[in-house]
Amino acid sequence: MIKNIVVTAVILLLTFNTNAQSDTIYLKKNVNIVGKYHVNSKDETIINVLVDSRDGNIYKVIKIGEQIWMAENLKYLPNVVSSSMGSETKPYYYVSGYQGTNVSEAKIHANYKTYGVLYNWPAAMNGDVSSTTNPSGVQGICPCDWHLPSDAEWIQLTDYLDTSVAGGKLKEAGTTHWDSPNTGATNETGFTALPGNYRDEEGVFVTIGEDCDLWSATEKDDNYSWFRNIHYNDKDVGRNNFNKEIGFSVRCVKD
Repeated sequence: MIKNIVVTAVILLLTFNTNAQSDTIYLKKNVNIVGKYHVNSKDETIINVLVDSRDGNIYKVIKIGEQIWMAENLKYLPNVVSSSMGSETKPYYYVSGYQGTNVSEAKIHANYKTYGVLYNWPAAMNGDVSSTTNPSGVQGICPCDWHLPSDAEWIQLTDYLDTSVAGGKLKEAGTTHWDSPNTGATNETGFTALPGNYRDEEGVFVTIGEDCDLWSATEKDDNYSWFRNIHYNDKDVGRNNFNKEIGFSVRCVKD
C-alpha cells in the first residue's frame, strides 16, 4: 500500500500495482504537498509528471513520437496585467478574464486553473532570440530542462500525427470545454489541447471555447511570430503567424 512518495526530481515516473479500492499518491516538494492522485484501480498505473521548481505547479507529461511534451498549458505567472496592456517588445502576462494586477488574485481565477497563462511573444521568449532549429535551444518561459518549441518542432509533431487530422488527435474530446461540434476530437495522444483562446490585438480576451493557440520560438519578421491554432470545428492544426503583442498559451518540450 503506497502512502507517500516524495518528489526529488523535476520529471518522474511513478509505477505501482495495488489491490486497494481507494489509495492516494502524494507528490511533495520539500515538506509541502504540491499534488495528489487518487487511485481507484487494480491495474498498474503510470503517471508522468513535471514539477516546476519555480512555483510548485505540477504538469502531466506525454511522449508523442520522439518528443516529450507538457500535456497542460504553462501556468508560470511572474506578474500579471490587464488585457488593455500590450507590447511587441515588453513581456506581458495575462489570465483570460482577469483584469487586475494581483498575481495571487489571478491564480485563483477559474481560467488560470483550467487554461493557464496567456503570454505575449516577448514573455514566452523571456529574452531569448528567435530560433528555427530543432530543437530550438530556447528555454524562454519554460522550466529548467524544458524549452519553447520552434516552428520546426511543431512541424515534427504535426507531420508525425498527419497535419490534416492532428488537431483531433490533440484536442480534449467532448464539449466540456470545447464548443460544439469539436470536430474530430479524440485526444488519443493525451495532449489535451484546451480552448483557452487569446488576448487579441485590440486588447480583448476572445471568447473561450473556440481556439487553442500556442506560440513557437520562431519569428516571421520583426513584428510577427509563428504559432499553432487548433479550432473547435476543424480536425487539422493550423500554422499561422500573428503580431508579437498577442497573448497566446505555451506548451513546453523536454530538452
